[in-house]
Amino acid sequence: MEKTVNILAIGAHPDDIEYGCGGTLLKYAQAGHGVYLYVATHGSIGGSGDTRAQEMEASAETLGAAELFWGGYTDTQIPLSQNLISEVEEIIGQVHPKFIFTHWRDDTHQDHRNLTACTLSATRYIPNFLFYEGPTSQGFTPNVYVDITGVLDEKAELLRIHASQMTKTHIEETTIIDMAMSNATFRGIQARVRHAEGFNSQRLLINI
Repeated sequence: MEKTVNILAIGAHPDDIEYGCGGTLLKYAQAGHGVYLYVATHGSIGGSGDTRAQEMEASAETLGAAELFWGGYTDTQIPLSQNLISEVEEIIGQVHPKFIFTHWRDDTHQDHRNLTACTLSATRYIPNFLFYEGPTSQGFTPNVYVDITGVLDEKAELLRIHASQMTKTHIEETTIIDMAMSNATFRGIQARVRHAEGFNSQRLLINI
């Protein structure tokens, strides 16, 4: 039997991870790997922080995550700081991940940019480091794809749990699920499968 590994996904707000790599994490969890989540804020600027935290907890349980870590930072005010780097390093020390996923480095949201910059420093010794995309990513060009055709509906369910965010897309009559499903179709076309998630690799170790 193939050895199981631990995966750490990092996001600034509730639902960031699910949008960016929820399908990939579902496949990891269903294959018996350890999936761990770190969410830096409760997303209180985008709604009730208590509600969004509850939605995130429910989503993590549905995903089958081994543990959800909270950063306790203030929404829109994630700092580019040594403290955050040390916090991510501490979680890495607990989880011992072989794969780390986080926001793409070029993003219109400052929380995403700052969290990624700190994560880059904290994860400099991790062999597999991949960026996922979100609705506010800029100039994202994937060079790695994961076929999520078999878990697409389950990814949609993870996003549906974040009911308070469903219509906060700033696009008329378009939900966050609509956006995620359209993106999955587009990335699938690029990868020559029905539905995919795309990633950009900072490092990717192919161990034969």
